[in-house]
Amino acid sequence: MPATRDSVPSEPPEPPAERASAEPPSVEGASVEGVSVGGAPAEQPPTEGASVEGALGTWPAPVRRPTGRDVARLAGVSQATVSLVFSGAEAGRRVSEATRERVRQAARSLGYRPQAAGRQLRLGRSGMILLAVPNLQGPFFGRVLEGVHEEAGRNGLAVVVSSGWGSATLAEAATAGRFDGLLICSPDDSQLGELPVDTPAVFLDADPGTDRSRPTVELDVAGGMRAAVEHLAELGHRRIGRLRSSHSAYTFRVRQAAFEQAVRELGLDVVELGVSLNDGHRAARTVAGRLLERADRPRAVICDDDVVASGVYQAAAELGLRVPEDLSVVGMDNVAVAALLAPPLTTVDLPGEELGRAGAAALAALLRGERVAPVEPLATSLVLRSSTEPAGTASAGR
Repeated sequence: MPATRDSVPSEPPEPPAERASAEPPSVEGASVEGVSVGGAPAEQPPTEGASVEGALGTWPAPVRRPTGRDVARLAGVSQATVSLVFSGAEAGRRVSEATRERVRQAARSLGYRPQAAGRQLRLGRSGMILLAVPNLQGPFFGRVLEGVHEEAGRNGLAVVVSSGWGSATLAEAATAGRFDGLLICSPDDSQLGELPVDTPAVFLDADPGTDRSRPTVELDVAGGMRAAVEHLAELGHRRIGRLRSSHSAYTFRVRQAAFEQAVRELGLDVVELGVSLNDGHRAARTVAGRLLERADRPRAVICDDDVVASGVYQAAAELGLRVPEDLSVVGMDNVAVAALLAPPLTTVDLPGEELGRAGAAALAALLRGERVAPVEPLATSLVLRSSTEPAGTASAGR
C-alpha cells in the first residue's frame, strides 16, 4: 500500500399605504435626505448614485427570462424543434446536427436554460437524490458530499444530504416520490432494513453483502489499517494503544479485524478503548485521557478517525506529554484538520471525494436504466507527517 508525505424577493414589496395614490416627489432640486418611507424619516442618506426607487423602498422590475419561443425565433425553427433538442439524447437525434447546433448557439446567446421541472414531471422524477450519512458534522462526510455534488451536477441531479435516519425513514423517503434515488453512506446495523425493490440505491463504504441486488462502493479500509500498524512496528513500537469506534458500522468492523490481525502477526501488545465518533472531539479527549493516564500507557496510538486523534493531542498536552517525542499518533480519514494539527498528523487517507463521485455515477447510471458493473474497493494510502517517530528517542520508551 503506498505511503505519501505529505435572497432576492420574488415580488416587489407593496408601497406604503399613505403613498398608494400619491405622486412620487420630484427629484430635481430636492434633497434626498428628507425622503421618508411609511411616514418615518430616513435614518441615513442613500449611498451616492442610489436610485430614487431604492430610496422610496421599491425594486426594479425583474428581467424577463428567455423562453423556448425566443430561442426558436432566433434560430429560425419551431418551438417543437427546440423542445426536441433539449429533451434528451434519444429525442434529439430526430433533429439534424446542424439544426441542433443552431438551436444551442441561439440558446447560448440568449442565456437560455431549459426548465427541468416539466421534463422531470413527464418522466415521473424529482431531479433530486438523497445522500444519507451517519453524522452531518463528521468532516469525512464533507469530503464525500463534495464528490457526490460534483458527479451529480454532471448528470443534472440535485443533492439533499441528511443524517439521523433509520431504516423506516429511508423506506418512507424512497416511496414518497421526493427523491429519485438514495446514496447510503457508512450505515450501521440499526439503519439497514428492506428498501422497496424498485428504489434505485447505492451503498457507500458499506458491507457488499448488505443488498447484493444494489451496487456498493467500498474503501480499502483494511489495507489502510494494516499500513498504520506496520508503520508503527517499523518504528520499533511494541505496545500500541487504539481508540476504536464504538459504532456497529461495517467499516469499523473491518478496521478492527484488520488491526487485530496485524498486531497478532507482528506480535504487538495492545491497549484498546472505545469512543463514540459522533460525540466529537470532547468525548475523544476524555477517553484519550483515560488511556494516557495508565501506568502502563502505550507510547503509540492509532485512532479510528482524525477528530479522535485531535482529542489525543489535547489529552497528551494536558498531561505534559509531547507528540511525537513521548507519544506517536496515527489517525484515519485525512481530513483538513490532520494537516493543521501541531505537529501535522500521520494518517490514512480515505478518498472521500472519489467515493462520492463513484457512488453518484453508479446511481445516475441506475436512473438511466443501465446495469452497473461491480466497483473495485478504492485504494487508501498512509500519509506520513510529523506525529510519529522511532520508539526509544527522547522519552518515548519502548
